[in-house]
Amino acid sequence: MLRGQVSFEEESQNSPSVGHWKPLMPSKGDKEEPGSGSQDAGGVHEPQSTEQLNVSRLRSSSVEIREKGSEFLRDELHKAQKELKLKDKECERLSKVREQLEQELEELTASLFEEAHKMVREANTKQAAAEKQLREARGKIDMLQAEVTALKTLVITSTPSSPNRELHPQLQTPSRAGFRKGHGRNKSTSSAMVSAASHNVAPEPVSRECKEVDSILFAEFQAWKESPTLEKSCSFLDRIYREDVGPCLDFTKQELSELVRVAVEQNTLTIEPVASQTVPVGKVATEECGGPKKCALSGLPRTCKHRIMLGDSGSYYYISPSCRARITAVCNFFTYIRYIQQGLVRQDVEPMYWEVMRLRREMSLAKLGFYPSEM
Repeated sequence: MLRGQVSFEEESQNSPSVGHWKPLMPSKGDKEEPGSGSQDAGGVHEPQSTEQLNVSRLRSSSVEIREKGSEFLRDELHKAQKELKLKDKECERLSKVREQLEQELEELTASLFEEAHKMVREANTKQAAAEKQLREARGKIDMLQAEVTALKTLVITSTPSSPNRELHPQLQTPSRAGFRKGHGRNKSTSSAMVSAASHNVAPEPVSRECKEVDSILFAEFQAWKESPTLEKSCSFLDRIYREDVGPCLDFTKQELSELVRVAVEQNTLTIEPVASQTVPVGKVATEECGGPKKCALSGLPRTCKHRIMLGDSGSYYYISPSCRARITAVCNFFTYIRYIQQGLVRQDVEPMYWEVMRLRREMSLAKLGFYPSEM
């Protein structure tokens, strides 16, 4: 009995204690007490369910935040798109208004330049006609004054004691009277009658100028008109430079002539009338610049009523009326083609062509020495 008890105690010491062993998962055959099992399950699953609940709440709140944020962004995007469309419409309207104003301004500028050019031409025509009438009136006055003077002389020299036989043809000898029969008026009276008769004669009809378009020149002008430029490379300007501009600005002083040509092309040449006052001795222009009595371009002694300045050099060159007419003709041509290049001439091609031909004729006449008397 004692041995069995000792062996049982040894086996109980070597075997693990049943009260301290906690299985991980209960087996099917094991039976747990109701109170102890429910207590252990509640202690393990309660934290897990709380964490899952918190996670689900966080997930649902994040989803709601995302949905609200996306909805807010969509609303803002729609608002921005609407504002952008309104701004695009406003920009388009303003651009149309600006284009319309620019077009109206361009048309107004073109009409003003064209009207100014027309007024200048009409003024020049009226001035030329008025000057012509003034010259004719002065000629008539001089002739009438001469006739009045002659009549006064005849009347004064005729006295009762020695009558003037020109005023009294009945006192002439028969032979001389017969020879002068029908021509008894004195020379002054007859000239006055002839002058009056000549003024009563109907004026001859003015012959109208006939014109015909040159096909080659017109084709060159049309080609230049498509893309107007001031370069000499095009056939239109190349011909005019060779035939008109070059010869018209070809003066005796070659170096100064070249400077004048460049200034005319660059539109930096200034022409001004010479002051009537006497130039002080210390400020007399040098021989190279000519003087009031010597032309700087031709080198000939001429009365110079005008002078030119090239750019902003400050040096003046006295020019004769003939040289001024040649420079002015070239300047008028370049001014007109610049108007065409800038789109300021609103005419058909043919009237513009004839205006260019008229300006070319002025250059040719000026080159040949013809110029108005007011130069």
